[in-house]
Amino acid sequence: CNMKRLPIGIQTFSEIRNNGFLYVDKTARIARLIGRGKYYFLSRPRRFGKSLLLSTVKEIFSGNRELFAGLQIDGQWDWQVRHPVIHIGFSSLGYKTLGLERALEICLDEQAAIHGIELVSSTYDRKFRELIQSLQAAKGQVVILIDEYDKPLIDYLGSEIGQAIAHQQVLKGFYAVIKDADPHIRFLLITGVSKFSKVSLFSDLNNLHDLTLDTDFSDLLGYTQEELEEYFPPYYAKAIQKNDLEGEATLLEKVRNGYNGYSWDGKTFVYNPFSTLSFFQTGDFRNYWFETGTPSFLLQLMKQENFYHLDRLKVNESSFSAYDIENIRLLPLLFQTGYLTIKERGSIRYILDYPNKEVRESMHQYILGELMHEDPAFTTNAVLDLYDALADNDLPELIDQIKALFARIPYEIFIANQEAYYHSLLYIAFQFLGIYTPVEVRTNRGRIDAVIHTPETIFLIEFKLDEPAAAAMTQIHERKYYEQFLTSAKEICLLGISFSSREKSVAEWVSERIAPRHRPPRTP
Repeated sequence: CNMKRLPIGIQTFSEIRNNGFLYVDKTARIARLIGRGKYYFLSRPRRFGKSLLLSTVKEIFSGNRELFAGLQIDGQWDWQVRHPVIHIGFSSLGYKTLGLERALEICLDEQAAIHGIELVSSTYDRKFRELIQSLQAAKGQVVILIDEYDKPLIDYLGSEIGQAIAHQQVLKGFYAVIKDADPHIRFLLITGVSKFSKVSLFSDLNNLHDLTLDTDFSDLLGYTQEELEEYFPPYYAKAIQKNDLEGEATLLEKVRNGYNGYSWDGKTFVYNPFSTLSFFQTGDFRNYWFETGTPSFLLQLMKQENFYHLDRLKVNESSFSAYDIENIRLLPLLFQTGYLTIKERGSIRYILDYPNKEVRESMHQYILGELMHEDPAFTTNAVLDLYDALADNDLPELIDQIKALFARIPYEIFIANQEAYYHSLLYIAFQFLGIYTPVEVRTNRGRIDAVIHTPETIFLIEFKLDEPAAAAMTQIHERKYYEQFLTSAKEICLLGISFSSREKSVAEWVSERIAPRHRPPRTP
């Protein structure tokens, strides 16, 4: 077996190739991309391989054929033709300490020095123009690669929005240079997480092709199922043994559920490369990608909009368009940052959902922490107590655990958002446990508030706020919510729960049980 080292966190193509790390060959796709056009933008979530992509493109245009020996592009590329490359990575620019303008000036001077050029201009925009023109005159048309163009904006969303707006104006002047430099440019690729407006890119550069939803390049980043099964079999045995699995089929299914599921066309699904590499390195099923960044700003937006139900959301294409940092929209940001992905794509409508188990579980845990005003790490035990009560079919204990859950919420928070809190908190808690059917399940006579499946029982729950629990049970019977479940071999438990806004807790509850394959009892 060829057990190459796994390149976790390594974003430089030459380092991967020179030091014997595993490289999943994307070079044929990159060659096709270069051959098809000239100006590109690509949005992908963090840690998805954007920096490695740009590093690879840099080495191709630099003519470093020895790095590509044995790769798909080797026989497809004219290695005698070389172009000077300007490669700018905003993540390492140092704008937080230097200021964005000064950081850009230093970066451009460094890029010029690499090519033996000394810039005489004094401002970042003039330096950029001078660098492009000087390189073209000396060495031919220029390749411009810009990584994480939007990081100076994303880093300041939320309470520091003023700094983001100031950076927006600097970036507008910087990218405006590209518009007038067309004769000097051979190829341009800009990557980022979000498609922000008002930075010149998407307004002034009308020939910039957005690859984000381009079906021809949906697998440009991330690992396909075929790539996983081609490159990673040498690492299977360790993971199978460490997790006491039955064999390869079981392993592949668990890895697929955990780390696959990202899609930008609703048809081609890819694995998160960072999580996949990390898993095969350690053999432990953990939430690797999520652990590298906390979605604090997203949670603030979700809280402001009281929007926590992220399953199978229907959106149109405008949800993916550029947007203003002064008017952030939640759904596009959730999609662009990788917390939601395209599960189905129609002619005018898209279905968004969590990509996989890793993101779903982690996001639920963080949302629970936000709703309960606790550190996410401390929310799990409280939710597991709910599950134990359900699994034991112990309704009094279930109600006690629900009461305990709501008792942890600060009184003033609950009073301001009563209905939102009792629905959202229970929804997320049971989703986190993986036993909850989405709220308001449709039947032919109405919508059930919640359906919970345990190995032995189906719980049909109707909630009421400041109304008798009997009213909830009456509604269940009048609308015959249980009918579609009567053929199940499980017991059906009908549960009406009344919440008190004054007590911020369960006021009363009633229940009835339907034995498996039996008709429901008559209502009095």
